[in-house]
Amino acid sequence: MDRVAAVAVIDTQGRVTGWSEGARLLTGHPAEEVVGRPAADLLAGEPPVDARTAGADAWYGTLTLRHRDGHRVDLAVTVCPMDGGDGRSAGYAVTAEPPGSALAAQAFEQASMSMSVFDLQQRYLRANDAACKVLGVPEIALTGRFFPDTVPDIEENRGFLRHLREVAETGTPVRYENFAVAPALNREHFWSLEMWPLHDSSGTRTAVAIAAYDSSEQYWARRRLALLNEAATHIGTTLDVARTAEELIEVLVPHYADFATVDLLDWVLGADEPPMLPTDDVELHRVAYKSTRPASPGVAVRVGETQVYRPPAPPALALREGRAVLGHAGDPGFRAWLADRDERAPEGRPFREGVHSMIAVPLRARGTILGVVVCVRLAHPEDYGADDAVFAEELASRAAVCIDNARRFAREHTTALALQHSLLPSGLPGQAALDVAHRYLPCGSQAGIGGDWFDVIPLSGGRVGLVVGDVVGHGISSSATMGRLRTAVRTLADVDLPPDELLTHLDDLVTHLAAENGHEEVAEIGATCVYAVYDPVSRRLALASAGHPAPLLVLPGEDAGLVPMAAGQPLGIGGLPFEATELELPEGSVVALFTDGLVAHRDGDADGADDELRRAVGASADSLDALADGVLKAVLPDQPDDDVALLLVRTRALGADRVATWDVPAHPAQVAVVRQAAGEQLAAWGLEEAAFVTELVVSELVTNAIRYGETPIQLRLIRDRALICEVSDGSSTSPHLRRAHAYDEGGRGLLLVAQLTQRWGSRHTAAGKTIWAEQPLPDA
Repeated sequence: MDRVAAVAVIDTQGRVTGWSEGARLLTGHPAEEVVGRPAADLLAGEPPVDARTAGADAWYGTLTLRHRDGHRVDLAVTVCPMDGGDGRSAGYAVTAEPPGSALAAQAFEQASMSMSVFDLQQRYLRANDAACKVLGVPEIALTGRFFPDTVPDIEENRGFLRHLREVAETGTPVRYENFAVAPALNREHFWSLEMWPLHDSSGTRTAVAIAAYDSSEQYWARRRLALLNEAATHIGTTLDVARTAEELIEVLVPHYADFATVDLLDWVLGADEPPMLPTDDVELHRVAYKSTRPASPGVAVRVGETQVYRPPAPPALALREGRAVLGHAGDPGFRAWLADRDERAPEGRPFREGVHSMIAVPLRARGTILGVVVCVRLAHPEDYGADDAVFAEELASRAAVCIDNARRFAREHTTALALQHSLLPSGLPGQAALDVAHRYLPCGSQAGIGGDWFDVIPLSGGRVGLVVGDVVGHGISSSATMGRLRTAVRTLADVDLPPDELLTHLDDLVTHLAAENGHEEVAEIGATCVYAVYDPVSRRLALASAGHPAPLLVLPGEDAGLVPMAAGQPLGIGGLPFEATELELPEGSVVALFTDGLVAHRDGDADGADDELRRAVGASADSLDALADGVLKAVLPDQPDDDVALLLVRTRALGADRVATWDVPAHPAQVAVVRQAAGEQLAAWGLEEAAFVTELVVSELVTNAIRYGETPIQLRLIRDRALICEVSDGSSTSPHLRRAHAYDEGGRGLLLVAQLTQRWGSRHTAAGKTIWAEQPLPDA
């Protein structure tokens, strides 16, 4: 609404001598009704009692007048005496306005937000108390000055000026947010600004009004919440302690700190249980740090180095008290911490100048302190405060849980790896039938150690058992199951079971293990396995599979190909027999047994991986070890998703010059004949020193076969790494040791054989059984 000044003139007798149009609009009385009348006739009550002196004889206060239509009108009036020119009073000039106008002026002056008015040329017209406080100068020092002359020439102020001009030129209000330094407050503030045009009674733009609300607290609260959200997604992406600490540092710098460090207790980086936190000096390991300055100059402790925090330094207090501790320039603890840094790395003293605030927060997870985070501010103008301490503790607690999870995973991973390595063969036994190379790689994924295993088992008659298996799942339980199965395979192999029969017994064992552990599904602890037996005398390879990938075979001069064999069902399924496959191999053939981790990785296509594996196994190499390394390099990705076991063997053959065989008629007189023949064969081999024991063993075993066995009877001597004596007959009855009494005429033969040889045993064959004994060669 347009406003016209309300003015009245009253003479020294109290009569109205002048009456403006504004006065008519306020009271409804036209000038002709008022001029000449006593001014008191216009009052609706007594003169004001709250009148205040304004200087000289002037006063101001509130008057209540009677409107022409009868209602009361409260007006804020100012009464000023008029000089008649001769030293005498000529009357009084009275100006009036509704009380709300004065309140509006007071509201402008006393508003908590910064308010100001500019003319259309961006010069100050008015500035309230809050604006003057922010700028650090009184209003009189601003009035009439061009805005850019009152502030630094920085981008934030240039943007403010652009918006001022936009509103002055277009008349369109503008609302925006600005992050800038308040000159008088010595810190950055976040402002919510609104600019709008002012118009006079004719609608012409006359000025631009500004209101700026300091929403820094809300801004920093939003920033802290955003950092917590960022921490939730960026911290703990891996189960690696050091990497988790680095992720925490990356969240802190530069948004929350100019320099930050993470130091952890020694046991956190190992596999030990947490000890009681000592009350004296505690040694910590620097795990991560970051600075807003390139290359982090002046760092006192580098990654991998150790240090001790001592009270009253804030990090020491944070560790001891389990809470965030603030430190500011001048505090004793802050000075002690800074002096320790300067003493440890004096060359970094210039880079630490300007450090004015720090905060140390313990990393606590599940009631256990793991280490401490230290944040330092140099370029950030504001010191850390109580809100920062609350935020730092919340962030540190989240990061500590991630670090503790990584620590626990590393501990379990280390334990499982140690268990698995203790269950795997540390060194393969000596044998002459095969050249052997093996590789085992634990997976690097978060799933943990798996249950892959391999083994090479010497058997009787110079033969060798080969096994590669894979237990379902990962972790300690899988490793433990793997150990039980490996032991079971060795036990079953020791009784010389054929591959298909061995897998049948192993299948029963897995089923029983599942029942004992209460698994509803046997497949939960199922496994796959391939077992093979190679005989260097016959050059035959017999093998059977329980759901395991078929081995690769490389015959001399040919390409690699899969062994044609039935896959079989995995162990633990039960109900179906396993099928054995038998091959005759030329000497120098290469057989590759492996677990599915070698080809079933996620990063590649399975068929392509199979073809690549064939090419790699069939490649030429100087040795089996070199071939094994080449296979892994050609097939595996940088980070395998599963454990990998690879067993490479190259076959050898024992020729006729190292094997002697005699068919023995079932007559006692033949014992002397074969004993003599055995002695002659040892002489031909140059093993005369072994003749006495060998002839005795031959006599006892052949005698037992003639007396208790069935035809056909056969004697075989094998010169391998040991001297092997085998006697086969058509009976399936197994011999056993027994204690002979003083007057017994027999029963001491096998006991004598066991005492004279390195080891002995028996195995069933398709035609009956074979009893064998080994003795070391004289030159072994």
